Amino acid sequence: MLYVIFRFLLRVSYTVLFRLEARGVHHIPVEGPVVLASNHISNLDPPTIGVKVPRKVYFMAKEELFKVPVLGPLIRSFGAFPVKRGGVSKDAIKSGITLLKEGNVMGIFPEGSRSNAGAAKKGAAMIAVRSGATIVPVAIVGGYKLFRKTKVCYGKPIILTEIIDESSSDVLEQVTEVMMSRIAELVKENQ
Repeated sequence: MLYVIFRFLLRVSYTVLFRLEARGVHHIPVEGPVVLASNHISNLDPPTIGVKVPRKVYFMAKEELFKVPVLGPLIRSFGAFPVKRGGVSKDAIKSGITLLKEGNVMGIFPEGSRSNAGAAKKGAAMIAVRSGATIVPVAIVGGYKLFRKTKVCYGKPIILTEIIDESSSDVLEQVTEVMMSRIAELVKENQ
């Protein structure tokens, strides 16, 4: 219930402050495991991705945030779970895969941290492949300038069985390349 209340409050706030416009929400499957894979331009991105989505969206959050009084318990109640920075967090990957296998939606930033470079790590692909999730590319465009339009654009789903070349020696690299190219296309189309 807390999630629904805060999502509503954030939806109103983002609409007023950033004139948030969501495009392509209909591309998000109404059931089953889904990875929302997005570019990452600001600390405001996680709520931006989830605020207009009718399903609850879970996120990895840096471990340090869970140690902050009030904030830690609050983000945990929203479905965030900790990830250690600076290396591979096996616990976070396992948690993500479990969430997805239970049919949930997970928001992921393949670049790992805020960036404009477009260089991605393979963790998002690994989580999607191991869980069998559908990947929905997401682009955040606009930069969060007060009272100016910010857009969150959801692209057509990437169905893993349709893009994976079984003869490829690196399936994760293949999935990562497709995912990042679709995110880049969305950014370009919506600028």
